[in-house]
Amino acid sequence: MHGSGRDYFLAAVMVYGLSAIYSVFLWRKGFRQHDRVNYGLLLLAAIFHTTAMFKRGFSFDRCPVNNLYEATLFLLWTIVATYLVVGLWPRLRFLGAFAAPLLFCVGVFALMPGLDNSYGARPEFKHDWVSLHAALILLSYGAFGLSSVAGLMYLTQEHDLKFRKMRAIFSLLPPIQRLELVIGRLMVTGFVLLTAGLVIGAVRLKLPEGVSYFDDPKVHWSILVWLLYLALLIMNWGFAQGGRRFAWGAVGCFLFVLLTFWGVNLMSPIHH
Repeated sequence: MHGSGRDYFLAAVMVYGLSAIYSVFLWRKGFRQHDRVNYGLLLLAAIFHTTAMFKRGFSFDRCPVNNLYEATLFLLWTIVATYLVVGLWPRLRFLGAFAAPLLFCVGVFALMPGLDNSYGARPEFKHDWVSLHAALILLSYGAFGLSSVAGLMYLTQEHDLKFRKMRAIFSLLPPIQRLELVIGRLMVTGFVLLTAGLVIGAVRLKLPEGVSYFDDPKVHWSILVWLLYLALLIMNWGFAQGGRRFAWGAVGCFLFVLLTFWGVNLMSPIHH
């Protein structure tokens, strides 16, 4: 598959693996130091990852989101790109220790040959609105992914504090109140991006004749995801259901997205 960029993505996954291994040492140290090394590793991986997508896009002269492998490539890229922006603030770089194992595991899964089963195929329709629609929705998944990472961090901190572990006292992790705020803000960002992407898809996309936007399984699934996150936000704002429940909700909703995204994408006449 010369020119497909898979070799660059393989390099990115290998660096994600190094970052995941280094994250173990961060855990053992209790995050007592800013993890600049981990941020640098994820930045290097992101460069390989971005190069892989550009090479694939230029080799096929299209936006590289046309099969399961490419969709996974974009989903992971949005997570690491969002982290690199958030990680510009040193106090939030700890999120990389949770994001790295996720990026590595899903990256290994994406490299399975069976996922790239429509190599070189061209999409049936092309329009500038398609790129904006896809970019907004994929960026929303990146924000949701980081909100789940912050949720895992919240649950870890809460567990350590509950059992009075010294790691919670001496680490550089933010207090759980700040983590809850981070979860909420990332979730709101993802929700706004997902809403904008769905609206653009419904109003501006020109589909092939005989194809209906609202009859597509992927659209039904996206609306379900939208409703799940809306329910979480309403529970947090209107019913003060924050803290542990909110953190578990962030983790659970993104886990649902992660486990069902590929299957629904395959069933979608528009997206597959």
